[in-house]
Amino acid sequence: MPLISFKKNIRTPVDVPTETVLMTALLEAGLPVASSCDGDGVCAKCKIVVVEGQEHLSAENETECFLRDANNLPKEVRISCQTRVLGDITVDATYW
Repeated sequence: MPLISFKKNIRTPVDVPTETVLMTALLEAGLPVASSCDGDGVCAKCKIVVVEGQEHLSAENETECFLRDANNLPKEVRISCQTRVLGDITVDATYW
């Protein structure tokens, strides 16, 4: 199972099933994830910085590409409601 680690060591790493939506995994781990659209891929507030393991995430879908362009987000930032975890990653958020 993939392991999600946290840059700020705010908690111990979390094991998640492969293909878990990143936002869901973080919420189930008890971490806040900003969102005003409840994960419908509209607001882009659930952006998460991927510090390590970008290659262990699903490819960006059309919704995520649109949100990245519309919000001028750098490549290391992913929209967590649109991203699936495929392997070990380390993440961070400005609001943690």
